[in-house]
Amino acid sequence: MTLQDFIQRVARIARRETIRIMSRPLYLFGMVLAPVISLVFFLSLMHEGLPTNLPIAVVDQDNTTTSRTLIRQLDAFEQTRVVMQTYSFAEARQEMQKGKVYGIFYIPENFEQEAVTGKQPKLSYYTNGSYLIAGSLLFRDMKTISVLANASVGLQTGTAKGMTEEAIMGQLQPIVIDTHAIGNPWLNYSVYLNNTILPGVLQLVIFMITVFSIGTEIKQGSAREWLYMGNNSLFVSLIGKLLPQTILFTLMGGLLCATLYGFNAFPLHSGWMPMLAAMFLLVIASQAVGVFMIGVLPTLRLGLSFACLFGMISFSIVGFSYPLPAMDPTLQALGRLFPLRHYFLIYVDQALNGRSLFYTWSEYVWLIGFLILPFLIGKNLKRALLYLKYIP
Repeated sequence: MTLQDFIQRVARIARRETIRIMSRPLYLFGMVLAPVISLVFFLSLMHEGLPTNLPIAVVDQDNTTTSRTLIRQLDAFEQTRVVMQTYSFAEARQEMQKGKVYGIFYIPENFEQEAVTGKQPKLSYYTNGSYLIAGSLLFRDMKTISVLANASVGLQTGTAKGMTEEAIMGQLQPIVIDTHAIGNPWLNYSVYLNNTILPGVLQLVIFMITVFSIGTEIKQGSAREWLYMGNNSLFVSLIGKLLPQTILFTLMGGLLCATLYGFNAFPLHSGWMPMLAAMFLLVIASQAVGVFMIGVLPTLRLGLSFACLFGMISFSIVGFSYPLPAMDPTLQALGRLFPLRHYFLIYVDQALNGRSLFYTWSEYVWLIGFLILPFLIGKNLKRALLYLKYIP
């Protein structure tokens, strides 16, 4: 086959696929509307970056100037809002069980008196672990206010003994900790989550559309016509079929990057090209995995089930919610089988940390390596396209 013949056949198949895409609303919904809806939904959901004014209850059994000061200081934190003050711990616990508050801050009886006399009273705080983010943020704020209360009492006690403020602070905090959040100094959950969730949604859609577009050829009995247009070459037929989808998915990936790094001004320390290249490679790698799926299970129903399962698992195993090195060694190895994992590592190195491409080139190679998968199942897929009969 000459190059000119190759280009002509790919162009004819691409026109055929474009007509199929335009004639079925399901394609446009999956390829355009679903990514756009996900983009708008998740960015709107996390537009404030961090949850604020999370409700807590305070059990104040001391009811003194010191305890009221602690409550005002706790309520002043951006993430915390004191919505309930009570003397009864049982009442506060009931509100937590109802889901109306996410934490309880407990100030015991005689707190001020015991603190001044050096009897070491205990401040207790409880959080609802069912709400991971809310519980973690409230735990941080209540722990901070407890440390500040300890320092305040120590400062008052030392001053009463005639010590200078410098000497007191040297005992209360002998080591001063200076912390810096690398990559995301705002601790913005939208930066943390959306840069992986949204490409993950795009990957899932690509899996399903790729499997669906090939699976419907088998189901509708049009696979032989499709192969004939490609001179019975599976390679030419796949290139022509996937080319319009690749273009459209790449445009959606570009829109995603433009929204994240342009409109929302998320960190992009290494410039546009590394992330745009990673997005394009994520698209074609996901398509290659989709071809592999329908080649392994060449029926529409089983192929789509495979795509859904594999795509959903990727959200948990790529390492953005739970560190991959902390997982079982078997899961660490399996994590490499997901294109999203390599895109995530590129994002961390290039967009967040701005590292040299020298440290990330292997992840680009991994994404390119997924293009080998269709060749592994080529014979099985072509046999299914030629001879498999769909049984309703």
